[in-house]
Amino acid sequence: MNEKPLILVTNDDGITAPGIRTLISVMNEIGDVVVVAPDSPQSGMGHAITVDSTLYCNPINVDDGIQLEYSCSGTPADCVKLAVNEILNRKPDLCVSGINHGSNSSINVIYSGTMSAAVEAGIEGVPAIGFSLLDYNWDADFKHCKEFVKKITLNVLKNKLPEGVVLNVNIPNLEKEEIKGVKICRQAHGLWKEDFDKRTSPLGKDYYWLSGKFENLDNGEDTDLFALENGFISVVPVQFDLTAHHYIQKLNSWDL
Repeated sequence: MNEKPLILVTNDDGITAPGIRTLISVMNEIGDVVVVAPDSPQSGMGHAITVDSTLYCNPINVDDGIQLEYSCSGTPADCVKLAVNEILNRKPDLCVSGINHGSNSSINVIYSGTMSAAVEAGIEGVPAIGFSLLDYNWDADFKHCKEFVKKITLNVLKNKLPEGVVLNVNIPNLEKEEIKGVKICRQAHGLWKEDFDKRTSPLGKDYYWLSGKFENLDNGEDTDLFALENGFISVVPVQFDLTAHHYIQKLNSWDL
């Protein structure tokens, strides 16, 4: 009998978040699951790692599932590093991150702790997928995600991913029967127009709340935003080599 795949599960919303609990239940149908996730919300942490303070990672029982679980004081990237290098007795066959409460499409992938965990797994040589649902509510309903999460996961285990590539999967906040299918996409060109709400504390000290509006600058019909706006699940292959290869030749023409 073939050995079950070893699957590492993590997220950025915290180990008790409904999204990761749904993801764990799906992964338990596929393989042997070990969870290493933050002990508190880490949204927007990007690829931050802990270098100037101690890290704690303790066994925990959140529910009655069959998975092994560890609650980590660090960031999502910390969780993956600890799991691969300290906790697991072998390299996992797959890392899945999420299901995130909210979108990680377009430029959001840069800020996302969910996707940074997946990228960190890729750096460690582990195939990885980041899953997100376009619903920011803590009590979001993830039931309709299960079938799609399982199908995509099984395809990654079967077909493999090339070295240096992870998948960014975003699921529209629609009823299951309203989702039209899955589209392979590129990341849309969009950005946040930031605004800071400046306030003053009772002690007279200024402080700021970050807010802003997202702007889609991309009219392409092959993007993740277009797919999501039209009822499709978007799947974007993401690479962590940030080199602008197309500009190397031009730079070589400079008088440096």
